[in-house]
Amino acid sequence: MDTFQIPWLTVTILFPLIASLAIPFIPDKDGKTVRWYALGVGLSNFVLIVYSFWKNYDFRNTDFQLVETYSWIPQLGLNWAVGIDGISMPLIVLSGLISSLALLAAWKIDRKPRLFYFLMLVLYSAQIGVFAAQDLLLFFLMWELELVPVYILISIWGGQKRLYAATKFILYTALASIFILVAALGMAFWGDNVTFNMTELGMKQFPLALEVFAYAGFLIAFGVKLPIFPLHTWLPDAHSEAPAPVSMILAGVLLKMGGYGLIRMNMEMLPHAHVKFAPLLAVLGVVNVVYGAFTAFGQTNLKRRLASSSISHMGFVLIGIAAFTDLGINGAVLQMVSHGLIAAALFFLCGSTYDRTHTLMMDEMGGLAKQMPKIFALFTVASMASLALPGMSGFVGELTVFLGVATSDVYSSPFKIVTIFLTAVGLIMTPIYLLSMLRVVFYGKNDSGVVLEKFQADAKPREIFITVCLLIPIIAIGLYPKLATNTYDVKTTEIATKVRSALPVIVQQQPSFFQANVLVSPPIGNIDG
Repeated sequence: MDTFQIPWLTVTILFPLIASLAIPFIPDKDGKTVRWYALGVGLSNFVLIVYSFWKNYDFRNTDFQLVETYSWIPQLGLNWAVGIDGISMPLIVLSGLISSLALLAAWKIDRKPRLFYFLMLVLYSAQIGVFAAQDLLLFFLMWELELVPVYILISIWGGQKRLYAATKFILYTALASIFILVAALGMAFWGDNVTFNMTELGMKQFPLALEVFAYAGFLIAFGVKLPIFPLHTWLPDAHSEAPAPVSMILAGVLLKMGGYGLIRMNMEMLPHAHVKFAPLLAVLGVVNVVYGAFTAFGQTNLKRRLASSSISHMGFVLIGIAAFTDLGINGAVLQMVSHGLIAAALFFLCGSTYDRTHTLMMDEMGGLAKQMPKIFALFTVASMASLALPGMSGFVGELTVFLGVATSDVYSSPFKIVTIFLTAVGLIMTPIYLLSMLRVVFYGKNDSGVVLEKFQADAKPREIFITVCLLIPIIAIGLYPKLATNTYDVKTTEIATKVRSALPVIVQQQPSFFQANVLVSPPIGNIDG
């Protein structure tokens, strides 16, 4: 008789969703019981994620693990197929940590608390579902499920322009996600067998034209989410209006879905098309880094400055994905994890500052370091991590991407020199806009009329706890990067090898003028240059 195996992934995906259904029936007049209930569910699920991965996940195995497959709607070819590997596992852990802390950050929400926490738990499930899905239709459903709670959370609990920001968010992301469905259908119905299973799709031999078609569709959908210039304009509006807990999840997790999709679908499943598109991704990554940095410097709204900073930092993910080396992909994943932690900390502290000043305009602040020394200290540490101070995860992630591009033997020397030089310009701008932000907000005189004497007390223990929980892994990864890289090293090597094996095929097919001037044909066996 077969022994019963606990469906760990299915439980971690569905537990927050099922638990959220009980919220309308919990006796509660002032929202306190619902608040504790939601926090308990979030923390329990995070503990469950860590325990199940610690017990069952093998870092040395490149195959999907904890695989669970159940026939769901066979008439539509929809299966509940989930599994994890080195790319998805760290992002699921990141989702669990940030979602749990976001629930704690929402402690002061007193307007429609039942609905708020219900949506937060549904969003929790959808995040994990996106990273764990091994069926393209299931992936699409989880992707769509994640959009609805964010839209409602911004439109009800957001700022003055919340309806505009929420509408812009849903229009951009929902319309772009249609391209996921179109690409998935094209891939699934190619060949003799119809399948949406990602493993089986990865084994299909698609014609190059279909690969390019599907790749372009995925690139648009994931490019909006990442976001890639010029598909980024929804992000500053969404961040500036979203409540702090939602901004934590938006910047810390949801943007990473774009990078994850590019690695999972575009690179791993469509390697030949990736060879053709990789130079373009590198260029777009450089544009993101430079454009985001200069735009951040020009923002006077605190949240908009941090949102533009996110655009810049996510450019490194694109550059790493385009590097053709396992070191570059390694850096892209590390940058996603690192930026998720750093951005969540910065947006939370931004929310704490807003709670006390009731303004996001930096020129209406000033001299806050004396009134809020603890928040100032925490804000400074998080900013140092964002500007890639050595000893913190931001430095390791960006340095790894740089090395991945610099050591790539696929790109021509002029292309690499220009790429590295322009990216360095963005790097130089990062400390300028972050340090000037700290100077304007926490130093100088306050001439805006904001009454500093009526501020609430400095950071509460809850706020310090949330920030420290994010800063600990930031510093730990910065000092010992293998804490993160060991989880996905073997997987990034496998993906890089697969992409490079497709390189000679594309290079020999009379490449375009653009490719002919940036790509060379290296030995297949060398993946680190």
